Amino acid sequence: MLTRSFKALAQRHAADDPAFAAALSRAGIDTLLTGDVDTGRAIPRDTIKATAGFEKPGREIGTPSKSLVRMFGPHGNPQARDLFGVIGFPRKEAGVRPHVVPDAPR
Repeated sequence: MLTRSFKALAQRHAADDPAFAAALSRAGIDTLLTGDVDTGRAIPRDTIKATAGFEKPGREIGTPSKSLVRMFGPHGNPQARDLFGVIGFPRKEAGVRPHVVPDAPR
């Protein structure tokens, strides 16, 4: 579990550095793809909270911002449509282009 001070530091850094915000977005997608859904929900939530806020992505995907905040909270349960809509938002805002790369052979 992350401490509040670390989360606040990461949010401040994301707000000030678009490259860091883009890296967090990629980390969130990677985390979701590895199956860690709880952390995968938290990373986009913190990144969007630090950068654009939830109003703009909420309007873009047609979901109230307060609903998005709850969906991506610790007890949230976003539908795939909302999840991918929110993940797609940083791609548009920060130019993050997610792609899947296979693991090296074992």
